[in-house]
Amino acid sequence: MKKKAKSIGHAVLSVFLLILLDQWTKHLAVVNLAEGPYVIWDGVFELHYSINEGAAFGILQQRQSLFLVLTILVIACVCWLYLFRIPQSRRYRPLNILCITLLAGAIGNFIDRVRQGYVVDFLYFKLIDFPIFNVADCYVTFSAALLVLLLLFYYKEEDLEGIL
Repeated sequence: MKKKAKSIGHAVLSVFLLILLDQWTKHLAVVNLAEGPYVIWDGVFELHYSINEGAAFGILQQRQSLFLVLTILVIACVCWLYLFRIPQSRRYRPLNILCITLLAGAIGNFIDRVRQGYVVDFLYFKLIDFPIFNVADCYVTFSAALLVLLLLFYYKEEDLEGIL
């Protein structure tokens, strides 16, 4: 039981710090990028302030109530998995990390949606004209990519029987 409580404490601290980083970078974008983009690597990558009222890559614009409900469901499911389904052993540490980063990303953008009605984006790969995104989006993308890799190459079917 002590191990579980310690793990939960670390998870809460990690989620908090990741959210803090996300919110701080968004604040810096609002304060410093309002007058125009900041070029990091000419023609390749720049910081470019943008408002996103939709989901990832700007899809489903102005559906805030849908996003709020879906985010609450995602947060509840991830917490349930982390607290009650995923073992706190070394073997399952990657899944636990995935839960932490996914939760931080979901909450980071949720805060923006509740507070402002939109999400602040600012990372732009100009070279490939990739949609502008933010740190919370990186957390969610990292989590999704890690989940795919874990399911394909790390966990066997029997490893996941008691979890899902």
